[in-house]
Amino acid sequence: MALQKLASAIIQFWNNNCYNMYIILYTFNVIPNKEDDFIEGWKGLTEFIYKHEGSLGSRLHKSDEHNYLAYAQWPDKATFENSSGNLPVQAEHFRSLMRASCNTIDILNKLDVVEDLLKEKQQNA
Repeated sequence: MALQKLASAIIQFWNNNCYNMYIILYTFNVIPNKEDDFIEGWKGLTEFIYKHEGSLGSRLHKSDEHNYLAYAQWPDKATFENSSGNLPVQAEHFRSLMRASCNTIDILNKLDVVEDLLKEKQQNA
């Protein structure tokens, strides 16, 4: 019963606070034959940003052979805007790898979340 109350409290907190989330949309045009380097760099840098800058993580999508789109989730705009300077020096390896594998990296848009109906799929126990 205590676990159910805790879960309910967490869900309520999430429902009350998720609408402050801030989303950044990125586009990447990857150099041919550099896709693996790009993905390694993106994953490594994203992990460091998650651990050290307060992001909620990111998802990477492939739109065609050399073009990718990622969206990064932040708990709020202020956390995103104050997110520079906390990365350890090791993160630069992944940033450099990602940049060297792309023709272009652009911010497509910065967005406030209005509604969030994205759910984690429940695994069968």
